[in-house]
Amino acid sequence: MKRLIIIGCWIFAGTAHLMAGNPDRVGQAGATQLLINPWARSSGVNGMNVAGASGIESVINNPAGLSLTKRTEVVFSHTQWLSGSDIRINTFGFSQAFKRGGVIGVSVMAFDFGDIERTTESNPDGGLGTFSPTIMNLGLSYAKAFTDHINVGFTTRMIHESMTDVAATGISFDAGVQYRALGETGDKLKFGVALRNVGPAMRFAGDGLQQRATLNSNAFSSAVSRVGSKFEIPSYLAIGASYDFDLAENHQLTALGSFYSHTFSNDQLGLGLEYKFRKMFMIRSAYTFEKGIWADYAINKKLPDFMANDVRLNPHTGLSLGATFELPFKSGKDQTSRFALDYAYRLSNPYNGTHNIGIRLDL
Repeated sequence: MKRLIIIGCWIFAGTAHLMAGNPDRVGQAGATQLLINPWARSSGVNGMNVAGASGIESVINNPAGLSLTKRTEVVFSHTQWLSGSDIRINTFGFSQAFKRGGVIGVSVMAFDFGDIERTTESNPDGGLGTFSPTIMNLGLSYAKAFTDHINVGFTTRMIHESMTDVAATGISFDAGVQYRALGETGDKLKFGVALRNVGPAMRFAGDGLQQRATLNSNAFSSAVSRVGSKFEIPSYLAIGASYDFDLAENHQLTALGSFYSHTFSNDQLGLGLEYKFRKMFMIRSAYTFEKGIWADYAINKKLPDFMANDVRLNPHTGLSLGATFELPFKSGKDQTSRFALDYAYRLSNPYNGTHNIGIRLDL
């Protein structure tokens, strides 16, 4: 146990010099909706529960946690993304455990942008009607507990983006491992590692990329197709640890933290706490730090170069809050199911923060 704690401390200490991330590649990736956490429970800790994530929500940060589904789980979550931007996200998840071992999960994430005024080069003021872009991710996951200590999980995700007459479709892969240090006090110490959003480059195509061109001195005109440039998807590596403290009977406090190494944005380091009472009521909070997150504050000028930046690239300012109310109920002979209501709020500047609300059934 002591060795594992020391290893965990070295992992987090060793990430300090990596916080610069990849500033030269910021803004070069596409399909950045893959970085958005739409689930209400894990959003309360900014997705920092890489080591302790469980159920269908775990597919967003470590699919190995899917293996902890006991029977059947159904989750629906609604997100008001950066309130005031009129962007809404609806997410559905389903997971099913099998008697012979292994859990399969399906997740769907769909964006609602409302109606956007259509404009063109010749009609910049609109008046041509409206359109609504489509962004949807469909994930298929599988996870299994290979031993009492180790869980492994994988996700294959289809990515689709389209609007009017152009579209891009791609595929990504996630993989994760969770390790639970079993001892006299149970599985209180946990570690997790996940690699997400690995896949081939994507490209937009469609009639919208065609343009009328006049050839041979106005002799005739023809439609010329333009080839869209390829773009990469935002892959990253996540490393996390957590520990459960039993404060008293029916009272538990979990300390957790994770480090995210991004390919196309600043690296992130987050720490959080979750308090649980009788597995019925939970409150949680986390703070996620990245280079430039304090650009709006005077303290930014006193920070070392690897932490300070005059420009903040993330609209969220680091702090997240969340709560869960969970109610058990009889669903059959000698069988208890649970109904849960989750809520999370993430502070942002500009806009009025991000709200997540979710409903969960563990059958």
